[in-house]
Amino acid sequence: MKRNQAGFTLIELIIVIVILGILAVTAAPKFLDFGADAKRSTLTGVKGALESAGALVYGKAIIAGKQSAETGTLTDPAIDIAYGYPVATPVAIRATAELATAEWDVVVSTADDAPGFGAVGATSVVISTANSTLGTTAETACHAVYVQSTGPAVKPVITVYGQGC
Repeated sequence: MKRNQAGFTLIELIIVIVILGILAVTAAPKFLDFGADAKRSTLTGVKGALESAGALVYGKAIIAGKQSAETGTLTDPAIDIAYGYPVATPVAIRATAELATAEWDVVVSTADDAPGFGAVGATSVVISTANSTLGTTAETACHAVYVQSTGPAVKPVITVYGQGC
């Protein structure tokens, strides 16, 4: 008596599962870009750190009576301020948010590294991961821009450009 085969054998199922597993392992990284998401999240974290540290610096400036002064310096740690908030210099930003030199590049914004962002000049800095290439447009950028306070009771503007991460 001849039996009709009604399904797949165990070996055939295992081979198909192994092939699908190999395809998933090789194809998944091309569709899921975890590195870019991590960089964007890190920049958002830096923005949050600068906002909260800036609020603490502003509170310290209020106690010292320097919140309305165009320029000033706080002590312990020494941070230069403008209207009570940290000035846009690499030294002040690093001291405020405790950004390690080995991990972060903090440079004064120029027309070459942040064109079109509306933050070019001596009153803004560009913050990016160490040794990364700064984008030339908002679509290719992967950094944050800190623009210092422009007057009494005006908070600094911190913008994350992460489309190019």
